[in-house]
Amino acid sequence: MVPVIRNADTLPLAELSAELRRLAEGARAGTLSAGSYQRGTFTVSNLGMTAIDRFSPIINPPQVAILGVTRVAERAVVRDGAIVAAPMMGLHLVFDHRAVDGYPAAVFLGDLARRIETAAL
Repeated sequence: MVPVIRNADTLPLAELSAELRRLAEGARAGTLSAGSYQRGTFTVSNLGMTAIDRFSPIINPPQVAILGVTRVAERAVVRDGAIVAAPMMGLHLVFDHRAVDGYPAAVFLGDLARRIETAAL
């Protein structure tokens, strides 16, 4: 069950979070209308609450893409020439090549990663 957040790109983070919570609760309770599941274009599938580090999400037709998000776990990374522990997560983008070319999809994923890395929440 994949409820749709309408106009997600225009919502401030607090409103986006509240709408996500409302839809998740409604989906679990079975109280959402059929319209709550229609006309989506992009899905985010979050397995961050599990011990999953990689997965291949499947696009929900007729949508054009899905982003799989995994847990945050400490990983060894190189920073300033030293190996240090840092919180890392996986982002797995699957998209329909009939609607989206690989290069813009890669640019999107790189931009998303940079925004997550530099977010000041």
